Amino acid sequence: MKNLRINNRFTAELPADPDLTNEVRQVKNTLFSYVNPTKPSNPKLIHASEEVAELVGISKDEIQSEEFLNVFSGKEILPETKPFAMCYAGHQFGNWAGQLGDGRAINLTEVENNNQFYTLQLKGAGKTPYSRTADGLAVLRSSIREYLCAEAMYNLGVPTTRSLSLALSGDQVLRDVLYNGNPAYEKGAVVCRVAPSFIRFGSYEMLTARNELKNLKQFVEFTIKHYFPEITGEPKEQYLQFFQKVADTTREMILHWQRVGFVHGVMNTDNMSIHGITIDYGPYGWLENYDPDWTPNTTDSQNRRYRFGNQPQVAQWNLFQLANALYPLINEAAPLEKILDSFITDFENDYKVMLLSKLGIFTSSEADDKIIKGLEEILQLSETDMTIFFRNLSKIKKEDSVEQAFEKIEYAFYIPEEIRENILGAWQKWFTVYLKRLNSETLTDEERTSKMNQINPKYVLRNYMAQLAIDAADKEDYTLVDELFQLLKNPYDEQTESEKWFAKRPDWARTKVGCSMLSCSS
Repeated sequence: MKNLRINNRFTAELPADPDLTNEVRQVKNTLFSYVNPTKPSNPKLIHASEEVAELVGISKDEIQSEEFLNVFSGKEILPETKPFAMCYAGHQFGNWAGQLGDGRAINLTEVENNNQFYTLQLKGAGKTPYSRTADGLAVLRSSIREYLCAEAMYNLGVPTTRSLSLALSGDQVLRDVLYNGNPAYEKGAVVCRVAPSFIRFGSYEMLTARNELKNLKQFVEFTIKHYFPEITGEPKEQYLQFFQKVADTTREMILHWQRVGFVHGVMNTDNMSIHGITIDYGPYGWLENYDPDWTPNTTDSQNRRYRFGNQPQVAQWNLFQLANALYPLINEAAPLEKILDSFITDFENDYKVMLLSKLGIFTSSEADDKIIKGLEEILQLSETDMTIFFRNLSKIKKEDSVEQAFEKIEYAFYIPEEIRENILGAWQKWFTVYLKRLNSETLTDEERTSKMNQINPKYVLRNYMAQLAIDAADKEDYTLVDELFQLLKNPYDEQTESEKWFAKRPDWARTKVGCSMLSCSS
């Protein structure tokens, strides 16, 4: 890959672990450890993104090369690079977990292309000093889910890491899918994911918790210098601007999650990026039945901390932990508190505008709060598919009767026979208000439909879709992986030839492992 421009700023400028042994241990006074990937026995490329390859400086022809397969499966190391695993800590499910680090991720290198910097990272490439009791490997099912989802999210307009490649390792990996004492061997796989960096909230938490304040200062200043060059001024002012930037991009990311119905499932502080991008796709899911209390994570099934409706509040809580980590550099609580206090207020204001736009309402009216509150309540009276409901809402015309409007969204109901009497009456009442509000808008039906269809996706990566691709891939059939990859490149387009994917979750997927609830190993 002759055009890759290697530029390892992270390892060149930050303190490295002097211990080069790959033994699980506490790693102090450092930000990373050098570690090579575990060599796979018989790697095979399943899929690669030509778009992401071009982004980082790899040609279409090079994707088909043996070198590409070897490098992005972990079999070979790029010349002039030294792979590394990052050391960080974090709060998991609200509890301090201490040192965590890249337990199954290895950063191959940083590259520069078209004046942009990218970190190329292998997930599932073997043990690191931060693997704790695990093996650092990944299985095919979780790798397919991550590979497809990151690209699906990007094409939805959601800030995210990108996916470069998906490869089989040729090795078997032992996993207990639901942590219920039934481990089994599965196919091993490796994903190469791409981001500006993989720096997390927990990276700063670790340094403050260990009172490594010299390293904290150096790391924050490194981050600002390379990733937020627009920040200037006195040091304390820069640190505050940095925190404000992270808060703003995090708020924007969560807003997009809520817009498309995405539930991350494991919003620990070590899974939060300082770039405001979605990272670490594990037990995620898309809201199908509109249930704000739903979480896809079996580990979270009791407390539901990371449920759909709680994601903005968790983001604020995580930012509070980041503020605590930065505090020793600022020594003043009030400006940090001001940013934290405004987070939810700003989110709520943005959320209202976003939700109204999903409804095709682009002006402001006193009736809007009533419309929003009424809709959020009525969507929960009977199982209603979020994606289908909002997409079909764009078909409604101003001159439609309440009955005509209702017919256009009926397909979104999972149990149509429930929509009668009080529930039907509630829908009719809401549509009466909604149609009146639509008629106060100046946009034509065609203009409104066009705008709504750029906000409300027709296709999202539902868990049952990913599971079908996984089941086929287990039988060495990767056509469905590619079909979904291509479909989700254009999630807002009609794609009439792919209409079968514009469908509610099938009954068989309601309780199937991988389709409803998933574990962190999924």
